[in-house]
Amino acid sequence: MAEDIQGLIEKINQEGVRVAEEKARQIETQALLQAEQIIAKVRLEAERLIAEANDKISKMQEKEKALLIQAGRDMLLVLRKEINAMLERLIAHEMHQVLAPESLFKILSSLVQHVCSRDKDEIVVFLNKEDAHKIQESFLLKLKEETKRQIVLRPSENIHAGFVISYDAGKSQFDFSDKALAEYIGTFLKPKLKDILQG
Repeated sequence: MAEDIQGLIEKINQEGVRVAEEKARQIETQALLQAEQIIAKVRLEAERLIAEANDKISKMQEKEKALLIQAGRDMLLVLRKEINAMLERLIAHEMHQVLAPESLFKILSSLVQHVCSRDKDEIVVFLNKEDAHKIQESFLLKLKEETKRQIVLRPSENIHAGFVISYDAGKSQFDFSDKALAEYIGTFLKPKLKDILQG
């Protein structure tokens, strides 16, 4: 009888161990399944976050590139504007130097002598006050003798250097002021400057 009880206890123990092992296998399988599901979710989330980060980085790089391009354009525009302003100042300065009273006399003498005009209207020359005074004192009489025309000098506050001349007593005028000449020369130089800057 004791042997039967001992056998029964062993059988119950074996059965319990088998059941426990089976239960442990089920728990392990379920845990592995859950772990795989968690890993799959984490992987998907990580891929989503990486994709979002790459998208943000790409957009930021595009934005930075666009900002750099715009900054480059802005800098080029400012540079062009500054170079044009410098060119205008340089031309105006050179015109002022070239159009000194002695040079004005030579230019006026040549212009008045070589203009083919049947009219004998007075020639009116507008100059700045200082140049008008110097030419009046030093060159006007000689200019009248050389050209055999009636020449009137008129001071103008709008002219810094150079002159404006009228062959028909002021009805029409030809502008040889420093401002007009600088503008005229600038129209030829600026396209070349633009080509240089674009090249």
